[in-house]
Amino acid sequence: MAPKPLTFPGIFSALLAFSFSLLLFCHPIIGGHNYHDALRKSILFFEGQRSGRLPPDQRVKWRRDSALHDGSTAGVDLTGGYYDAGDNVKFGFPMAFTTTLLAWSIIDFGRNMGPELKNTVKAVKWSTDYLLKATEKPRVVYVQVGDACSDHSCWERPEDMDTLRTVYKIDNAHPGSDVAGETAAALAAASIVFRKRDPAYSRLLLNRAIRDELLWGAAWLHKASRKRVYREYIVKNEVVLRAGDTINEFGWDNKHAGINVLISKEVLMGKADYFESFKQNADGFICSLLPGMSHPQVQYSPGGLMFKTGGSNMQHVTSLSFLLLAYSNYLSHANKVVPCGESSASPALLKHLAKRQVDYILGDNPLGISYMVGYGARFPRRIHHRSSSLPSVAAHPARIGCKAGTRYYLSPNPNPNLLVGAVVGGPNVSDAFPDSRPYFQESEPTTYINAPLVGLLAFFSAHP
Repeated sequence: MAPKPLTFPGIFSALLAFSFSLLLFCHPIIGGHNYHDALRKSILFFEGQRSGRLPPDQRVKWRRDSALHDGSTAGVDLTGGYYDAGDNVKFGFPMAFTTTLLAWSIIDFGRNMGPELKNTVKAVKWSTDYLLKATEKPRVVYVQVGDACSDHSCWERPEDMDTLRTVYKIDNAHPGSDVAGETAAALAAASIVFRKRDPAYSRLLLNRAIRDELLWGAAWLHKASRKRVYREYIVKNEVVLRAGDTINEFGWDNKHAGINVLISKEVLMGKADYFESFKQNADGFICSLLPGMSHPQVQYSPGGLMFKTGGSNMQHVTSLSFLLLAYSNYLSHANKVVPCGESSASPALLKHLAKRQVDYILGDNPLGISYMVGYGARFPRRIHHRSSSLPSVAAHPARIGCKAGTRYYLSPNPNPNLLVGAVVGGPNVSDAFPDSRPYFQESEPTTYINAPLVGLLAFFSAHP
């Protein structure tokens, strides 16, 4: 028997409807947002995170070249890539996830990006150029540059770095299949982005990606190459690799929900009935996010923000909202809904919930503050970010040493350099936000917060 449309029958469903409406309407409404402006700024943020030698068309002018000898201690060139957050370490795992989500944003929503499409493609290539360096040696992946303990004991500009730039790798003697799988996924997803733009580069990315077969990597390799071997691997290893576990998680360290949503597209298109169980997992994930039906690990603040315990909550908000939007589009094309017990959730409802999260980030929240730096009249001014909080090289040419930066870290003054487009970790479960550098879980931006937000903003800029 087919599930009923979301008409909220019965006491439980009535409570679901009531709780959902409260989350939608119990917050100050700022008015229509300029999603295109937010999109432009969210992509600009990545230029502020660049490591290596900056190109002539660099738009974040207060940054300079940095970490030009990365990899030299290991005899390899590992310059370039991104600093993933407010420190100066290059972590390969979140960088690869960032790349995958930027590429997925282009694949699904690139047609909505307008003139920002070219900048988003550049953001992907800045990362894939680095990942190609990190995977150049057969059966080796370089996964980190910089010593976290050394780096986190200093507060200094990347241009001044004198902390340890230790190189970490995985290989047969030092396995790390999770980061290898994410790197494969990133390269495969990006190969789709460049398939028509630069076929030779696309082939290079795909050929390099074929080196790991975890589900997330295999899912993207299947999408990029259409090879039967990856389909068979996915079907064979679904249970072994626990694709149905922790279905309300999606981030750089947990891909289960993303795997299920990505693969479900083929089921909904009528092309892959053998993946039906992944669609069932995806449906369960979607139902777990709906207010009133949520798994205990997915809460909503009084102002309507998704909240999961742990640091940097906005990474959950943007990644889960991205999956809501992507899945709603797949459902719309197939004229399907999500069965949730006695009721069902329509694609329109999923889009509405995703939009509600985006609007909260942009200022429709109890504090009336935008959590994107440079967007709106009020936004975080004291973000936990070294190069933003320290004087730029242009303003202060002399080197600022490891401990000399501490006074800037502790200063109550606003950061001197606006990292436009940066989205911070965000408020707590009570919608409270300390605009203060030491509260890094709330005030630190990351590339993996912004990457899924790019796709969301692209869609809503075209469908406000």
